[in-house]
Amino acid sequence: MPYLIAVTLLWAVSFSLIGEYLAGQVDSYFAVLTRVVLASALFLPLLRPGRLPPGLMAGITGVGALQFGLTYIGLYLSFEYLSVPEVLLFTIFTPLYVALIDNALKRRFALAPVMSTLVAVMGAAIIRYDQVSDDFIRGFVLLQLANLTFAAGQVGYAHLSRHYDHVGRQAWQGFGFFFIGAFLVVLPAWLLLGNPDKLPQTGLHWGVLAWLGLVASGLGFFFWNRGATLVDAGTLGIMNNALIPAGLVVNLVVWNRDADLPRLLIGGAVILAAIWLNAAWPRWFRAGSRWA
Repeated sequence: MPYLIAVTLLWAVSFSLIGEYLAGQVDSYFAVLTRVVLASALFLPLLRPGRLPPGLMAGITGVGALQFGLTYIGLYLSFEYLSVPEVLLFTIFTPLYVALIDNALKRRFALAPVMSTLVAVMGAAIIRYDQVSDDFIRGFVLLQLANLTFAAGQVGYAHLSRHYDHVGRQAWQGFGFFFIGAFLVVLPAWLLLGNPDKLPQTGLHWGVLAWLGLVASGLGFFFWNRGATLVDAGTLGIMNNALIPAGLVVNLVVWNRDADLPRLLIGGAVILAAIWLNAAWPRWFRAGSRWA
């Protein structure tokens, strides 16, 4: 849990940096590619392929392609059809995907993570709901694909940790494959969809990209996935939505953006209630109950 909380705060700051200094100024695909390259430079020197099972290397590469590569492609494409409030609103479905994918991989149905993540979705919806436009179906589908791949990557990494000791004890030895997987997806996306006329023009642009690549992407993804191996699916799903109130608080305090404080407080309280519900549910029902 401490890993997830720390990265939530880190990504809350990074989200504001993207909105304030990169959005509309630097090509999105180039920004993502830069983040992947910088994060790779941080972890590729730590790779120890000779100490890793082939299945683990392939698994981490696939997780990176999903959680970083495909997720960001779907996210940026969705902005062509959705407004920013709509994008923020529709990302609240990620926790539900986390719970459902985890249950599917375990070949069972556990009600606790589904109920708690649904409550968390309600809390995030209270905070971020805004009137949606009529023409949003294509963007909605693209964003749900991004949410689905982000959820699949997190759950996939957590499941890898249960099969391979290296994921837990010496995860740094193989995490470079995560960014290799992302690179294999993002590089073709930049070559096909990128705009070379919108490259970074100022030192501030490059400074923000360096922070996002080395810290938010490199260390952020490593510790987020490390945290994902230490919690259950319900808590992981809830923490996906904790970024929404955290990001709003950062914007309000640092950049003085307008925010609906009553909705922020009410929605945050609902998300906290979801965390409590996920922890309390097993005590309410006996082990083996069909509701557990």
